[in-house]
Amino acid sequence: MSALGSNLYQHGEPFWSRSNGAVLPSLVHRKNGDNSGGIVGQPPPLFAGILPADYSRISAAARVREFERGEMLFIEGDPVQQVYLLTSGFAKINKLGLSGSEVILRFSGSGDVLGAMGLFSTGRHCTTAQSFRVCRALVWEPPVFKALAERFPVLHQNMARIVGGELLELEERFREVATERVAPRVARQLVRLLDKIGRRVEEGIEISLSREELAQMTGTTLFTVSRLLSAWEERGIVKPRREGVTICDVPALNAISE
Repeated sequence: MSALGSNLYQHGEPFWSRSNGAVLPSLVHRKNGDNSGGIVGQPPPLFAGILPADYSRISAAARVREFERGEMLFIEGDPVQQVYLLTSGFAKINKLGLSGSEVILRFSGSGDVLGAMGLFSTGRHCTTAQSFRVCRALVWEPPVFKALAERFPVLHQNMARIVGGELLELEERFREVATERVAPRVARQLVRLLDKIGRRVEEGIEISLSREELAQMTGTTLFTVSRLLSAWEERGIVKPRREGVTICDVPALNAISE
């Protein structure tokens, strides 16, 4: 969204619904990739507690960008030049090891904010964000977003809450790597991804994640993930493919994860 006057917006209209006169996809919390349901109009966590009357003021300072699959939003170590609020699609958040190997930290989807934490800490991105599917995002320039955070202090509280949630998940995954066998933690990671990036297909729920990427998220090897998926395929739990896996029996996968 470009810096347009707030008269573009009806009183109380969610700020993510329009941009440059065009209607944006609503921020909808959906499960299993189902595009037909969800709570339309629910504000993203970053803007919890913001009055509807203030939505147009915030949106007037943003613009819309679209990212093709595989396109970089930002790279680890680069200065923060933009803050993003995803309105559709998914972004892969990762870090690189000293040897150049990639570790996937999480996937961000509609309603997630990217770049804000680096802006208020070191001024540089501590991770890399890459479009995992075609993404659309609202984009604020750093001085503008800082001014908004000063005007609406609840933004700082919401950012702390978001970071806390992400940290808890990372701590749990670290505990799993340190204390659990590979099979339960791979199964548990697939279960986590069902609601995040899963998509309903005829045979079950499809997760478009390669075996290598799944290995990166679970601290194991490509060989081990391939072996596990093959064993689960024989039991009818999953159906692997080259760049993804379909979960055919969610209760059985849950049982393995527990």
